[in-house]
Amino acid sequence: MCKKLISIITLTLLVGTFMVGCTSSDQGKSADTGTQQAAQEFNPDTDPEAVNYKDMKTSLGAMPKVSGTIKLGAVSKSFENEYWRTLKEGMEKGVKDFKDAGMDISIDVKAAQGEGDEQGQLSIVSDMINKKYSALLLSPISDGNLVPGVESALKANIPVVNVNDGIIATTPNYVGPRAIENGELAAEWISNKLGGKGKVAIVVGMPKAFAARQRTEGFETWMKKNASGIEIVEKQNADWDRSKSKELAEIWIKQHDDLKAIFCNNDTMALGVQEAVNASGKDILVVGVDGIGEAYDSIKKGELDATIDSFPLYKGQIAVEATLRVLGGQKVPRVIWTPQALIDSTNVNTSAEKIIGWEGTAATNK
Repeated sequence: MCKKLISIITLTLLVGTFMVGCTSSDQGKSADTGTQQAAQEFNPDTDPEAVNYKDMKTSLGAMPKVSGTIKLGAVSKSFENEYWRTLKEGMEKGVKDFKDAGMDISIDVKAAQGEGDEQGQLSIVSDMINKKYSALLLSPISDGNLVPGVESALKANIPVVNVNDGIIATTPNYVGPRAIENGELAAEWISNKLGGKGKVAIVVGMPKAFAARQRTEGFETWMKKNASGIEIVEKQNADWDRSKSKELAEIWIKQHDDLKAIFCNNDTMALGVQEAVNASGKDILVVGVDGIGEAYDSIKKGELDATIDSFPLYKGQIAVEATLRVLGGQKVPRVIWTPQALIDSTNVNTSAEKIIGWEGTAATNK
């Protein structure tokens, strides 16, 4: 009798534990699904009220007065990638210009330890909130990893501006390029070079990153609508990693003897792919995204064929101005599109200022 009773109690406990485990797991999945759904509902690429930077300056006019000491906090992805180091440089340049114009302002720009360090990013944000920074400029690794930090910041009345990547659906403002256009520009350029025919492949960044999804979608959709003779024979993620992208390209080149082009979601991966193409001795077009210095150098050497530059040096300055306008109480559009352009051998030696028609921020162009 005692043995039977013990068995019943043990079974009951096991079932209870299993049900609790299932409930926790289901709740976790529901949270992830909710974050993804919210991110999909807010898409800066298609926001009907989005404006480009120059239109924002025109509509909002002069900078509002922002009194007191301003300390901005910025959090980006890993500084291993030159792109994020350049964005940091742009933000610091923007702050310096406003400081030179008489504003009491400083900025602290920090980054995650690696491209996948989601918790590390969140810890930095939490620390900035605890130290009561005036406003935060955030470039999250994924759509969801900084949501808890953003919610805490907004509760503490700390403005948040989402910069460039990782869509924070709960943030009031976004500053960055139309990521889908990255893929569209690359697709059109490749199609023109190939005469609308041939086999191509796509190296995707980190699938949970907004920019990776949009760049890929832009490329695929443009090809489907405009170049029926282009066949996308391979598509796989390499998580923004140069070595992984090189290995993928090596495999694809062996599997597809007539592969004509490879589009990569960023320049780091494109440079890895280019190494594989160089080693193969084949004539395969390679196009990246970001416009980092090494990509420019490779184009000048006649290796990498093109990059879609979103000019992080200027984007950083634009993000700082937008943030200060928010702090000054202006009604800043939720989405501000920043400049981008395709760079190849025809314009690689042209200055960025000329390509995008840069006139400076409100701090330098009054």
